[in-house]
Amino acid sequence: MNNIVWHPHAVTKQRRSDAKGQRPLVIWFTGLSGAGKSTLAGALEEALAGLGKHTYLLDGDNVRHGLCGDLGFDEGARRENIRRVGEVAKLMVDAGLIVLTAFISPYREERDLVRNLLGEGEFVEVFVDAPLSVCEERDPKGLYKKARAGEIMNFTGIDAAYEAPLNPEVHLHNDGAPVPALVEALLGALRQRGLID
Repeated sequence: MNNIVWHPHAVTKQRRSDAKGQRPLVIWFTGLSGAGKSTLAGALEEALAGLGKHTYLLDGDNVRHGLCGDLGFDEGARRENIRRVGEVAKLMVDAGLIVLTAFISPYREERDLVRNLLGEGEFVEVFVDAPLSVCEERDPKGLYKKARAGEIMNFTGIDAAYEAPLNPEVHLHNDGAPVPALVEALLGALRQRGLID
């Protein structure tokens, strides 16, 4: 690393953001599998696109097809998965985008690592809070059933811990609330913080 030097460029994050007419940031959805992170992130992205915002959604399963395709699911690999996603999100923020992510990201330390990569006010943690019983009932990918049968090890909420955020910017209770109402709550929270107009 001694021979690597950061090369500054003439076109800055501010200039790219100004050209898009928006404030770049990362909206980080965290919660148990089946809590509704991907659904809500997708619905919020659609709403933001409708407002003329420039966005990109990084979804947990999708990045496992390429960027993180070489990683397993043990604790170290999961941390590396989040580190890589955080670095990509940081680059996208530098490009002036509003980045949405949907990852279980079970450990506070991992989420704080990503927060610390970004500037003040550029990381919005959204805790999609659904009871384990509700997530198991939904079980859209059949993962809880497999975890309960011992076919999947280190599954968050079953035999691996989930550390809920202590002070998320947005705390959504998703045990049956309509998606449009939750998206409105998200948009309201972003407006209240002056992150979108």
